[in-house]
Amino acid sequence: MNKIASLVLLLGLTLAGCGADKKESADAEATAPEGREAGGEAAGEEASDVVTLSPAEQQAAGLKTARLADRPMGAGLAVTGTLDVPPESAVNITAPLGGFVENTELLQGARVRKGEVLATIRNPEFVTLQQDYLETRARLEYARTELARQKELYEQEVAPQKNYQRAQADYRALQVQTNAQAARLRLAGLPVGGRIVTTASLRAPRAGFVRAVNVTVGQAVTATDALFEIVDPEHLHVELTVFERDVARVQKGQLIRFTLASDSTGSRRERTARVYLVGKAIGEDRTVRVHGHLDQENDPALLPGLYVRAMIETGRTQAPTLPDAALVRFEGKNFAFAVDSPGRYRMVPVTLGRSEDNFTEITLPKEVAATSTFVTEGAYSLLAKMKNAEEEE
Repeated sequence: MNKIASLVLLLGLTLAGCGADKKESADAEATAPEGREAGGEAAGEEASDVVTLSPAEQQAAGLKTARLADRPMGAGLAVTGTLDVPPESAVNITAPLGGFVENTELLQGARVRKGEVLATIRNPEFVTLQQDYLETRARLEYARTELARQKELYEQEVAPQKNYQRAQADYRALQVQTNAQAARLRLAGLPVGGRIVTTASLRAPRAGFVRAVNVTVGQAVTATDALFEIVDPEHLHVELTVFERDVARVQKGQLIRFTLASDSTGSRRERTARVYLVGKAIGEDRTVRVHGHLDQENDPALLPGLYVRAMIETGRTQAPTLPDAALVRFEGKNFAFAVDSPGRYRMVPVTLGRSEDNFTEITLPKEVAATSTFVTEGAYSLLAKMKNAEEEE
């Protein structure tokens, strides 16, 4: 009987253990989906386009948020062109009498002052010019003395009037010849009178910077060779190219907004000008030149020849915009950070439109609501945290 009772007890314990194992297995199966869902949500929170900040991190980053704002933006023609100077602001330097370039220290891009020596020219003919001037001036002195003597003799009725008149004509002819030779010496940069020299100095007729250097030391030059080109950038203007079909939309006084192609994307500065003149001739490429005067001159960043991208405003329309500080550029694309929930921000791709007064027109993807809230300050802090998180992974 004792053996039978022991066997029954052992069988009961075994059945009870099996029941407990089945219950634990069922509980584990019941909790498994819940755990997977939590794991999936965590993975969503750690997605590559989402960044999460604690309240302290948000405050440190100085985040500010706002919705898209409708603003009036200029609508018009997107054109290209260059910066240029009027004809009176560019001058070619030549050696009026030619010769050999003995010395020059000019480099392209150097700034020069008015009257500064640009080069020294050597020419054997300079000696002949100065010799002729000095000889003519000596004859002029003699003619002046002879005129005075003939005048005195004529007044005393000792000599005939024709002698006085001949002396007067000789004196005036030599005076004209002397003045002409002196002007030629000044034109060549040679001294008028004094010792005879074989070199002349070419001087800058105005201040500016050297755009072109076309000579080397020892080179023979003629009076028609342009040795240097000096440009005064004080009165720059913008020259735009407008297609024939769009010319009718351009009128004098319209606003021109332009940026330099050389500016980096992050530091691109918008400048303004006004349409001053619309060309009347159509070029071979079926385009017309539009001349614009800058609203702000004497900008050291502006140089003749720089390529520009411009917008000629022909009207204004309302457009959804974000501040420029809300936009970031990553891997060649433009993004903004939308607020999913407090402390959770999603990077959203956006299409940029017109830019004006530090605001840019925005086109959102279809799946992003126009009423979404975006980070307007501190966007690059979020981008930096996102990059750091990717590197740590």
